[in-house]
Amino acid sequence: MTSYVLWGVLIGSAVLLGVILLRNPHVFQSFGYVCLHVALGIFLLYVLNLFSQYTHVESPLNTVTVGTVSLLGVPGLMMLVALKLWIVV
Repeated sequence: MTSYVLWGVLIGSAVLLGVILLRNPHVFQSFGYVCLHVALGIFLLYVLNLFSQYTHVESPLNTVTVGTVSLLGVPGLMMLVALKLWIVV
């Protein structure tokens, strides 16, 4: 019984959040910026792994690394490379 109540609250709050977000026109613009930053972060990590034969530095494509590069950009990528060289090697 408690499980149904919790699921009902979760679904109800998700619907209300969706209604509130869809009424605001700036949400789609912000969502586009987030998608652009995530795509750029994935591209930068792919380029880093593409040149890993020459640099001997490779970084996995997971949520932590993509989130770091998406949020911080090129300095975040350099931070991941520095951590990789400092801690792992």
